[in-house]
Amino acid sequence: MPKSALSPPQAITLSADARLHLGFIDPNGSLGRAFGSVGLVIDGHGTRITARRAQRKGRIDGTSTQAQHERIEAYLARLHEALGVTQPVDIEVHETPRAHTGLGSGTQLALALGTAFARVTGHDLTTTDIARLLGRGARSGIGIHGFDHGGLIVDGGRSTAHSENATLPPLLARQRFPDAWRVLLIDDASREGLHGEAEKRGLASLAPFPAALAAHLSHLVLMRLLPAVAECDFEPFADAICDMQQTIGEYFAPAQGGVFASPAVAHALQAVAAEQKAGIGQTSWGPVGFAFVASAQQAERALATAQRAAPHASLSFSIVAARNHGATWRAACPRESGANAA
Repeated sequence: MPKSALSPPQAITLSADARLHLGFIDPNGSLGRAFGSVGLVIDGHGTRITARRAQRKGRIDGTSTQAQHERIEAYLARLHEALGVTQPVDIEVHETPRAHTGLGSGTQLALALGTAFARVTGHDLTTTDIARLLGRGARSGIGIHGFDHGGLIVDGGRSTAHSENATLPPLLARQRFPDAWRVLLIDDASREGLHGEAEKRGLASLAPFPAALAAHLSHLVLMRLLPAVAECDFEPFADAICDMQQTIGEYFAPAQGGVFASPAVAHALQAVAAEQKAGIGQTSWGPVGFAFVASAQQAERALATAQRAAPHASLSFSIVAARNHGATWRAACPRESGANAA
């Protein structure tokens, strides 16, 4: 990988926000391209890390779980080897969302870490380079394109004819999401979405996705969802989200136990939709569910409704807007006298 001609900073802090995966278009690849995704980068539930060139053995601080610590160790080892970097790099984790909830935390952590590592070691890597190196984007390109661009993203899936040389799903559309619209998010801390081997088994257990449904979803995305966002027309957008989520949710229901992974989240979202216009669904395998509404005032109303309908201790609620730009970074303070500095 080429090295940057500019002098690299000694330390940088990089921030990347979460994404909602709003649905696949054709999981079966009936026309030769598998999956295809629609997603949105949101302004919240972010990942923020600092990378610093170190003098001694690199440290990893601030991880929330042992699994996260081990994942960062593995990413660092891969980066050091691939880029031929011998100088140690310290990583400090400031915040990350809860893993396996449908917010794309694994991809954002990998891309944030890889980007920060490349910058402090003077290497010129694209986000695609980093994703390939760290094994991200196996099915969806939403998290990767969202890291670069933000906004509403549609990707074109992967070619089934050249799976041995799989490339990142191409970016087909990127639209600025209306600033006024809001999203109510509901997480169920008692559950995790499918991941790892369980996810692979779940996908393998599903029947082929009917070509007629893929055609319906393609039509829905191209002629309803994208035009509604372009024209800031909330009602057809909400209808398109509900239609897409119901269609894809019914397909994945045998693997996750229902259209929603969490019955409590489903109950809360259905209560919101019964009271006001909303686009409801689940991001990826969940358990995080969402309700799109037309304004901040409507979001507060939706929040109150959801909390009354499902007062479960395991549920947490937040209101977010879209993020219409990609990840950001800034120079950070070098570590001084062994202390953590951000």
